[in-house]
Parts: sequence; C-alpha cells; structure tokens
Amino acid sequence: MTTFETLQIQLKSNPKTWLITGVAGFIGSNLLETLLKLNQHVVGLDNFSTGHQRNVDEVENTVSKEQWGNFRFIKGDIRDFTICHQACIGVDYVLHQAALGSVPRSIKDPITTNQNNIDGFLNMLVAARDAKVTRFVYAASSSTYGDHPDLPKIEDRIGKPLSPYAVTKLVNELYAGVFASTYNFKAIGLRYFNIFGRRQDPDGAYAAVIPKWIASMIKNEPVNINGDGETSRDFCYIDNCLQANLLAATSENENASNQVYNVAVGDRTTLNQLFAHIRDNLAPQFPHLENAQPIYRDFREGDVRHSLADINKGMSLLGYSPTHRISEGLKEAMNWYITFLAKQ
Repeated sequence: MTTFETLQIQLKSNPKTWLITGVAGFIGSNLLETLLKLNQHVVGLDNFSTGHQRNVDEVENTVSKEQWGNFRFIKGDIRDFTICHQACIGVDYVLHQAALGSVPRSIKDPITTNQNNIDGFLNMLVAARDAKVTRFVYAASSSTYGDHPDLPKIEDRIGKPLSPYAVTKLVNELYAGVFASTYNFKAIGLRYFNIFGRRQDPDGAYAAVIPKWIASMIKNEPVNINGDGETSRDFCYIDNCLQANLLAATSENENASNQVYNVAVGDRTTLNQLFAHIRDNLAPQFPHLENAQPIYRDFREGDVRHSLADINKGMSLLGYSPTHRISEGLKEAMNWYITFLAKQ
C-alpha cells in the first residue's frame, strides 16, 4: 500500500477542516472533490475571476448529499484581507491555489498579476498565521527555475525569472521562508509542472496548451505551435497534483515542512509529441484528425525552452509517487473533454 493510499484511509475516519482558495478553478475543484469524498470538511474561497461555478456544480454531482453538506463556500477575493481572515477561522489546513496564472497575461498586465499573486498571497499567509493553521500548502511554479540551464530541475538550483509571473511565484517562496523563520509558520510550496486534466478550461486567451489543443482538434480548428515543436515540458496529470497537496498538508515528517517540492512525473514530452498523443487519442472518434498537422509560429516571449523535474525530494520526504504519466493522464481526461465540449 502506498503512502497516499494509507493517508486516504486515515482521513476517511478522521475528518479535519480544510480551506481551498481558488476552489472554483481547475485544481481547486479537483481538490474539493477529493477531500469531500474523504469525508473532510471544506471551506472554499473564490471570486470567479478565472474559476467557474460549473466546476463547483460538477463536484456537487459527484459526491453524496451528506458529503456536500460538509462544504461551505465564500465568495471573495484574496486581495481583501478581511475575507482571508474570516476564511481561515477554525481551519486545520490551507491549500492555497488562488492566483493569476499565465506568463503572457503577466507580461501584458504585471500590476494585476502582482496584486493577486503577491498581495493576495501575503494576505493569506498572515490570515493563516493568525488562525494558527497546522500547515499552509501553496501552489508554486516551475517558472521559478527561470533561465537556469540544468536538466532535470532540482529544487535548490534556480535561475533568474523570465516573466512577471515567475517573479511573483519566487516572491511567494521567499515570503513563506521568512514566515517560517520569523513566526515558526509551517508552509510547503509545490512547484507545479504543467498540470493538466479534467476541468481545465479550454476557453479564453490564456488557456493551457492541452485543453486548448483538444478543443481545437475536436472543432477541426488549426492548432498552433510556438516555435519548432521541440520545446519540451514535464506534463503532470491532475491526480498526481492532488496526491502531492494532501501529502504535503498532512506529512508528519519533521524535515518535510518549510520546503518546496517539484510536482511532476520526471518525464519530458515535446510539443510535437504532445500533438501526436492528443491526435491519436481523438482520431477514433473524430476521423477528420487522422492526418492533422500543426501550424508553426514564432517562439513566444518569456517561454522556457525545456523543462524536466527531478521528483526525488518529494518522493523521499513526502512519500510522493505519481500514478499517471502523460499517456495515462490524457487517456483518462479525454472523455471529460469530449463530454464537456459536446455541451457547448
């Protein structure tokens, strides 16, 4: 039995109270579903700037009535300290997912990105500290590695940030470290590497590559690749991310706190390979994709050329053990996307 399987059994008989910020988002709503199915009590905070009510509604339809009764939603903004403070009252664990993602958005509007990702993050840190939460787990980012050339990416070796978004995520880690040393506050940062899966929004200018491409292929629209297609990423399925969050929040390993961890699978996939993976998964149901090819454009400003994570630290200190590589994740997520897009 894995560490995570053991944890799930323990949680089912020992309910705690969790706060999820960004609960209506892609990762937040999946965390909500997971925790409610484990009979946990959950407070959710979201302002719907990037999240959707449909994600919360979908969770309600996947859990029992009793489990849904353990959820309390607060509509609010992490830039409002009073809201953050109210949300943290009586909470054991905070899973802070609320942020404005996207490198291009941060380049276009660095001020709003800073307000959400730094001001909002600090509000949550102070509120969680004042509420004496057991542990604060936050969504960090692989963008923090910046221009550091080494592969795979190891947590203690970072370069200079390449975008305003990357700056905000680095500042989050610095603030968490200062709170640890100054207030004896227990925080863990999870550097996400291209998380994908069910409920990841395919719409909008800043949609992540996998849902955007799936939607375009199903609709027989062009798929654009920035650069030559040999840019590579460590794509990580949502179930691996959920596991990392719960392990980080509850770990009893004294050495696990006040650290950052890569959340990935330790495998590299080029954009050309990703295109082929998605096309091959969809082609049986969408014959027009049999010979589909992408359109190549210029490289995008602020993008890192290659990304690959070393996940040994999380495996060693948290018991993290990813269950899905990209092929298994895409196969599992595809039915959700096909069903979702058919409703539109």
